[in-house]
Amino acid sequence: MPTQSHTAFLPVADQLDLITKGAAEIIPSADATAPDGLRARLEESRRTGTPLRIKAGFDPTAPDLHLGHTVLMRKLKHFQQLGHTVIFLIGDSTALIGDPTGKNQTRKPLTREEIDANAETYKDQVFKILDRSKTEVRFNSEWLDQLGYAGLIKLVSKFTVSQMLEREDFHKRFTEEQPIHIHELLYPIAQGYDSVMLQCDVELGGTDQKFNLMRGRDLQRDAGQKPQIVLMTPILEGLDGVQKMSKSLNNAIGIKDPASEMYGKLMSISDDLMWRYWTFLTDLPQSQIDAMQAEVANGTLHPMQAKKNLAHSITAGFHSEAAAAAAAESWATQFQQKGVAENLPTVEVSLTAEGLLATDTAEPALRIPRLLQLAGLATSTAEATRKLAENAVSIDGTKFTGRTLSREALAHDPVLKLGKKQTRVKWIG
Repeated sequence: MPTQSHTAFLPVADQLDLITKGAAEIIPSADATAPDGLRARLEESRRTGTPLRIKAGFDPTAPDLHLGHTVLMRKLKHFQQLGHTVIFLIGDSTALIGDPTGKNQTRKPLTREEIDANAETYKDQVFKILDRSKTEVRFNSEWLDQLGYAGLIKLVSKFTVSQMLEREDFHKRFTEEQPIHIHELLYPIAQGYDSVMLQCDVELGGTDQKFNLMRGRDLQRDAGQKPQIVLMTPILEGLDGVQKMSKSLNNAIGIKDPASEMYGKLMSISDDLMWRYWTFLTDLPQSQIDAMQAEVANGTLHPMQAKKNLAHSITAGFHSEAAAAAAAESWATQFQQKGVAENLPTVEVSLTAEGLLATDTAEPALRIPRLLQLAGLATSTAEATRKLAENAVSIDGTKFTGRTLSREALAHDPVLKLGKKQTRVKWIG
């Protein structure tokens, strides 16, 4: 196993500042009380000069990735930046099963040809984030396809059916008398076996993957290995700030989106969502993000500028600095052209109008459907909500599909557009 001088590793506290950013749960925990937790594993790594082995697996079930898929890839990058060994695992064999996580019915299996074609595009896309020369790319067909019948029987004999039914989606389907096919029960076991074969110190996954990730710990313990640390990240919301990012929901930002489109979509998100994107889609340590958020709160940094910085950072990462700068200039020109029409009608709206202020948000926010109604662009909040879902609403020249927007983001006199109708809102009261 490769080693390096302990002087090359940052102090553990500095490593944790980056590694734990955005983590929803870490098992065992990263605090000093966990004898074999993340902190202890990092301290041992630094003392011995031995990099940790970090794995994240991706089944090549679709040819194109969006920013939601990159959350785990970026966490891999954080470990890579800190000098650890990262493994980008392509689940070409587990893709034959199809991860049943969150599914209420059996997934349609992909053909080997479809899986191989998708895997090639994944390899191309992942190196927009990871360092190609420092990334270990593996395919789990290397060991799963070699198990054979006897090996498979030996592997699955380590678990019971009742253990598998503890998994939430399997339990739900069982109680609702929905089919659970035998091959689906193999998926968590196969994923756990990957960790044994790769001798992982840490496995990354979404919060919906917890059951699968914990099976890796079980099988490593059974194999006499030190059980891996499990680090889980939340599922990233899409442009609407509500549902998870998904191309099928039309709320996704694709890795292959043109720079101008990527930048414009990022500028359309709410201020609340902006901070989650800073956390999950950039390489800034959490301490720096917190400091930036404090600057916005005390008025030394305008939230619009913070969002521009975010859009530029992400766009430049997938394209180039020049492409991001050009996209920013194009967006600014479009914004100014759409936002300052001399003959634009103005509607006065009171901040204390009934139903305008949202009471279920972390910071003062306005309900956009109600604002569209008060501005005379929609006859009802139901119509406004429907138009938002149809991507027919723009705020200050940028498409908006959310339901609330922070009061701070709308502190100026915003320009609202619904279809061909548009107006400027002047705040009163």
